[in-house]
Amino acid sequence: MPQVRVITDEGEQFGVMDTREAIRTARERGLDLVEVSPNADPPVCKIIDFGKFQYEQKKKANEAKKKQVVVTVKEVKFRPGTDLHDYSYRMKHAREWLQEGDKVKATIWFRGREMTHRELGAKILSKLTKELADIAEVEVHPKMEGYQMFTIFVPKKIAPEVKKKAAAKQPAEVVIEGEKKKERTEKPKEVKPAPADDDEIF
Repeated sequence: MPQVRVITDEGEQFGVMDTREAIRTARERGLDLVEVSPNADPPVCKIIDFGKFQYEQKKKANEAKKKQVVVTVKEVKFRPGTDLHDYSYRMKHAREWLQEGDKVKATIWFRGREMTHRELGAKILSKLTKELADIAEVEVHPKMEGYQMFTIFVPKKIAPEVKKKAAAKQPAEVVIEGEKKKERTEKPKEVKPAPADDDEIF
């Protein structure tokens, strides 16, 4: 690139300059010429301390990562004829997951003629809703989807220390996560001078 638009970290504008001249200007200040907008015409470069810039960018990325909260949806499955023992076992797991900050999907699976007794599944979900009411809220109310009836619970409150614990755990039976779009970003790079002609003095 024969020319670049040059600015400083403080916002000082140098305008469009010959690339070698821009590099000399950066070196005279004891700094580096760093390309920050390669797709611009002409490309935009900053006169900054490249090592310090990389450190700050890494620090910002780490801070942003710490603030991210990964919420998983874990599932407990029932049948219309699930007995009290199995129900209690699954309800216990649902409580644990909710207390750790996860969402819980409770599903009733129907087979054949069981579809004519959907009220049995509704009763199980109603009972589960009441027994989890102290720690959870209903995000999706009971509804049918094919041969299953389900509802989704969310924690009422998630403490910071619990979020860390939940993030460190392995995914449970079902994990539903929104796909994160990755934006393609150009990484800043230091601009280095081309080999100098023999008769040019820097």
